[in-house]
Amino acid sequence: MSDQNNKIKNTPLIRVTKNGPYLVSGNVPMAKQTIITNDEGYSLSWAEGVYYPEREEYALCRCGHSARKPYCDGTHEEMGFIGRETANRQAYLDQAQRLKGPDLVLTDVESLCASGRFCDRAGGTWKLTKDSANPLSRETAIQEACDCPSGRLVVWDQKTGEEIEPELPVSIGLIEDPHAGVSGPIWARGGIPVEASDGSRYEIRNRVTLCRCGKSENKPFCDTTHVAIGFSDEE
Repeated sequence: MSDQNNKIKNTPLIRVTKNGPYLVSGNVPMAKQTIITNDEGYSLSWAEGVYYPEREEYALCRCGHSARKPYCDGTHEEMGFIGRETANRQAYLDQAQRLKGPDLVLTDVESLCASGRFCDRAGGTWKLTKDSANPLSRETAIQEACDCPSGRLVVWDQKTGEEIEPELPVSIGLIEDPHAGVSGPIWARGGIPVEASDGSRYEIRNRVTLCRCGKSENKPFCDTTHVAIGFSDEE
């Protein structure tokens, strides 16, 4: 029984609490993930840094006002935070628009956008998908879609129908976006289950972004509002 209990205890999970923080369990490592841009301001890659001490369990701020960000300090109770979950519960593919190119298919759920802007470079992922018979366009389209933190964009091999996904470790990233001058969402990577406050589970995906500014209208997921309000986890 103890072995079974330990297995459950060490299984990664993010639980959304009612009008409260995200409770993370299962020894999930956490680090800052910074968007690196080129001289023209296009997002190119990710840089990992500032590792947080490993903990078996921890609570992450969801209201955006904790003085101990990224951790919760109870401020949500003082301010009467309303964190009602409004996200569409349909599976990703049931919501996605599809764009067929000669060598790739692109699926897109716009409501999941977290404003990473990797999709803008070289004419954009949509144009590159349409031009995917060109090896360079194909490669760039795959890179851009795989760098999309929220998983809004996914590319598929046209011939095999196989999903092309990045290999991501089970971990949490705290996104920083210096070019936009903001702190971004919580990046849950590697297929961590996300449990709603009512006990049900959202679709398990390789990459999702969770709101930590408190203002998303697609809770618990990010909807780019952090950019509009200039959210910073230093404040």
